[in-house]
Amino acid sequence: MAPKFQLNDMTQSIETDVLIAGGGPFGLMLANELGRRNIRCLLVDPKPSTAFNPQANATQARTMEHFRRLGFANEIRAQGLPPHHPTDIAYLTRFSGTELARLRLPTAAAAPQAIKAMSGSWSAAELPHRVSQKFVEVSLRQHAEKFASNDIRYGWKLESFSDSSIDTSSKQFTQTAASKPIQALIERVNESSQNASTTLDRIQVHANYLIGADGARSSIRHHLQIPWGGATGFKRNFMGGKMLAVYLKAPQFYERNQNDRAWMYVAVNPELRAFIMSVDGESEFAFHVQMSDDAATEALNAEDAKRLFSLAYGQVIDIEILSMATWLAGHALVADSFQKGNIFLGGDAVHLFTPTGGLGYNTAVEDAVNLGWKLSAVLKGQAQPALLNSYEIERKPLAIRNTGYARQFADSIGLFDADKALEDTSPEGEQARSIASEYLNGHARREFNIPGVTFGGRYMQSPLIVADGTQAPADAANTYTPSACPGGRPPHAWLPDGTSLFDHFNFEWTLLVLGKDKSLLAQDALKFSEAASQCHLDFKVLSFDSQELLDLYEANLVLIRPDQIVAWRGKNAIEATQILKQ
Repeated sequence: MAPKFQLNDMTQSIETDVLIAGGGPFGLMLANELGRRNIRCLLVDPKPSTAFNPQANATQARTMEHFRRLGFANEIRAQGLPPHHPTDIAYLTRFSGTELARLRLPTAAAAPQAIKAMSGSWSAAELPHRVSQKFVEVSLRQHAEKFASNDIRYGWKLESFSDSSIDTSSKQFTQTAASKPIQALIERVNESSQNASTTLDRIQVHANYLIGADGARSSIRHHLQIPWGGATGFKRNFMGGKMLAVYLKAPQFYERNQNDRAWMYVAVNPELRAFIMSVDGESEFAFHVQMSDDAATEALNAEDAKRLFSLAYGQVIDIEILSMATWLAGHALVADSFQKGNIFLGGDAVHLFTPTGGLGYNTAVEDAVNLGWKLSAVLKGQAQPALLNSYEIERKPLAIRNTGYARQFADSIGLFDADKALEDTSPEGEQARSIASEYLNGHARREFNIPGVTFGGRYMQSPLIVADGTQAPADAANTYTPSACPGGRPPHAWLPDGTSLFDHFNFEWTLLVLGKDKSLLAQDALKFSEAASQCHLDFKVLSFDSQELLDLYEANLVLIRPDQIVAWRGKNAIEATQILKQ
C-alpha cells in the first residue's frame, strides 16, 4: 500500500489521534469507546453508509452488557424484530414443513424482566438479542457521531499509509511539527457523502495510531504481511464450503406457514440444507443455502435463487430479491499478529469464523472495548505505549478460543446427515424424524445456549492481571460459573433497588469494596484512591456491606478495569500503588 502519487502543497492536511479504516462493528464500537474518552478519532469507510445487507444477526449477552455500559442497550433491543416476535430457533424438514426441534427463547419485550429472574450460568445484566447487524451499525454510527472529538466519514477510503516506527523508507509524506508516526492519505469515493468537511478529494492525515478495521480482506493486514493462522476449507454437508446468501422480501412467509413463528428456521432434508433469519419480523429475511464449490454456483441468477428458496420453504411463494452473493463457510482463522508498530488490527481483519454461534461480530465488539481504553490511557499519558502490547496478548487467545467454539458448532450441525426417509409418511420416516428430533434439540442447546462462551472468556496470561493463586472455573461452552478470579468478567448481581451492579461501575476504574468493617475498608479505599490519583486515573470507590456480594466475589477489595474485567482482588491495600501501576 505504498503511496501511488506525490502529494503537493495544495493537499489538505489534518491531524488526529487515531485513524480507523473501516466502519463495521469493530471500527464503530472503537469510535464510541474513544469518543466517550474525548480522544480525537477519524473513521473512514469506502461504503456510502453503514451495511445494507443483514450480515450478523445475533448480539450476544456480553455485547449487550457493553452496549448497556455505553448507555444504548435499550435502543438496540428495540430494533430488529417487533417486541413480541418469538426469538426461537426452529429446525424443520422445510421452512413450512414438519418441525423437528425448537429452542424457545424470550422475546425482546420479555427479556429485560426475564433476566432478573435468572441465576447461575445466566446471571447477567442483559440477555442476547436477535437483531441484524445493519440496524446495530446505524445506532453505533449515530452515537459515534455525537462526540465532538469524532470525525466519521463514509464515502472515504484509506488510499495509502506509512508508519515511521516500522517504515522509514517512505519520504512522500510531509512531516508535521507533531511528528506523528502514522502518515496516511484518504480519498473521497462517494461525492454524496454528507460528512466530508472539504471539497478536496484527497486529504493527508497525521495520526498517532492506525486501526485496521477493514474486514476479512484487510488491505492493511496484507500490507503488513501478517498471515493467517488456524485452519480453513472444512467440508461439511452444511456450513462448510460455498454458501449462497440472499436478502429478500417474502410477504407471505408467515401466513403460508402453519408452524409457530421463530426468529431462525433451519431446513434439514436430504435434498438441500439451508437456514433463514427474520430481519424485521414482517417480510424481510436473510436466506442462506449450502451450495457446491463449482462454477455453476458463481453463475447463479435471481431465478435460481427463487427456485432454491421454494425448495427450502416447501412450496412456491412470491419473493423479491434485494441482494444476493456467495460466501465461504468453513473458516477458523486467526491472524498471526494483531499489531505492528503503531498499527493495530481487529474484527474480521484478524479473525474469521464460520458464523455458527454468531461469534464473529461479538468478538469484534470486545476487541474494540479492549483496545479503546488502552489507546486512551496511552494518549492521555496515563500509561506507557508498552501497555498496548497487551491487546494482542489478551485478544488473540480469545479469538483462537472463539473460532474453535464456532467450529465445534458448525461440525455439530454440518456433519449431521439428513436421512433419506426423513420426509416420508412411512414408519421409516417417523423413525428418521424421531432420531433427527432428538439430535437437533440437543444441537440447538449446544449452539444457542452458550453462557460459557459469552461470559467465560478470560485473560489469564495477561501482564495486566494480578493473579491471586486461585483457579478459574473450567471453560465450557454451555455452562458458566460466576467467578471473581482475576482475568475474567466480574460476577453479576441485581441490587435490592432493582439496578444492576454493573450499572454502578465507573466507566473507567472501579474499586469494589465489600464487607461490614467500614472503618478498616475505608482506609484501604483511601490508599487506592491516593494511588489512583498519582497515576492520574479516573477512579471510583463503590462500597457495599452485602454478605451476598462478599460471598460472590470472595474478597473485600476488587479492582475492576474499564472494560469490566477483574484486574485484582485481595484483602487489603498494602500494595495499592504497585497493583495500579501494573
